[in-house]
Amino acid sequence: RRLALNRLKRLDIPLPPRRYQWENPGDLLHIDIKKLGRFDKTGHRAHGDRSKGRSRGAGWEFVHVCIDDASRVAFAEILADERQESVVAFLSSALEFYKSLGVEVRRVMTDNGSGYVSKAFRNACSALGLKHIRTRPYTPRTNGKAERFIQTALREWAYAASYGSSDERASELPRWLHEYNYFRNHKSLQMETPMSRIGQGVNNVLQLHT
Repeated sequence: RRLALNRLKRLDIPLPPRRYQWENPGDLLHIDIKKLGRFDKTGHRAHGDRSKGRSRGAGWEFVHVCIDDASRVAFAEILADERQESVVAFLSSALEFYKSLGVEVRRVMTDNGSGYVSKAFRNACSALGLKHIRTRPYTPRTNGKAERFIQTALREWAYAASYGSSDERASELPRWLHEYNYFRNHKSLQMETPMSRIGQGVNNVLQLHT
């Protein structure tokens, strides 16, 4: 009986998450959105005082991001909302960006946000010849590469400096993306950079998107 219990305990041990990576650039593009507050003066993250830096009625802006599963080459745009028109527009911009690098996107993965489950997004994917993969409900880790990229962007770009306004913060996004794509060495890529995985070295000219 004790042996049987020990066997059950061993069976109950959770398995580590299985990591996967598609082989070729464009095989799968992870897409997600992060909402950020707009502001017109330095906020409390810079000086630690929540009574300062509040911008009444400033509203929100939405950082639409995508990252290629195989190469980790990333792209992002800041848009006014996350409605279906915006997610379709971002999809088009993202595909143009990867096309300029010689990458043909075949699949996209998103969560089940309203914009992504809309008829407009479904029709856009169909027209572009894309297979749309949606994460299972309440399991955002399925789209973990996009989630991790967002956390990196928050840490190294959005919250990394004492920006005077959200417009100033936005102006730094293309520069940070350039650094990430061309100079960031990834352990999962055997310490290579994302751009090196698609044959783009630091001497190649990158068209910055704003």
